[in-house]
Amino acid sequence: MSKLQLLTNQFENLKMEEDENIQEFHMNILNIANAFDSLGEKMPEEKLVRKILSSLPKRFDMKVTAIEKAQDISSMKVEELIGSLQNFEIMINNRVEMKEKNIALVSNADIEETQGNLENDENLAESILLLGRLFNKIMKQTNWRPRSDDQNIRYNISEKQINEKSFSTDDKGNQSKTVQCYECEGYGHSRTDCATFLKKQKKSLTVAWSNEDVS
Repeated sequence: MSKLQLLTNQFENLKMEEDENIQEFHMNILNIANAFDSLGEKMPEEKLVRKILSSLPKRFDMKVTAIEKAQDISSMKVEELIGSLQNFEIMINNRVEMKEKNIALVSNADIEETQGNLENDENLAESILLLGRLFNKIMKQTNWRPRSDDQNIRYNISEKQINEKSFSTDDKGNQSKTVQCYECEGYGHSRTDCATFLKKQKKSLTVAWSNEDVS
């Protein structure tokens, strides 16, 4: 295969890569065109323009369609086409860059919000923990005090009961000492319980029964 055929295949298979820019692709086109010139084959301008337009990635589809509708491809210069494509490429890159910045801002905002939520959750968890500790402390104090009060209450009740019993016993003793029998004039019993009075009553009944028998 001749060198000319190799250049022709290379030219036909040439495509702009996704990671290439217009300037780099333009240099590849110029290198092949110069190689044709060195072999005595002049590459027509129209052929170069059409090759460039057909070899661009999809991100240039809108621009290619606009150029084909608005421009006369047969009279268009390669330098003119490359300049128009570079301006469009700059616009695309700016849009992508702006979109990436917006995404980054949103992502940063989401991260900050997430961090804020985590901090709030940590603060909430810490507050709950502190409340739990305070509650346990209060419960311990509360459980201790009623037991002590219960003991005091029971102790006071016992003393009260003892005092009441003592008072009742002393009171009865004092009452028994203050009661006087009108029969024998003794203390500690009443006339109905008096032995002297009961003896007299019995004697009187015996006399009465004797009189009835005599009659």
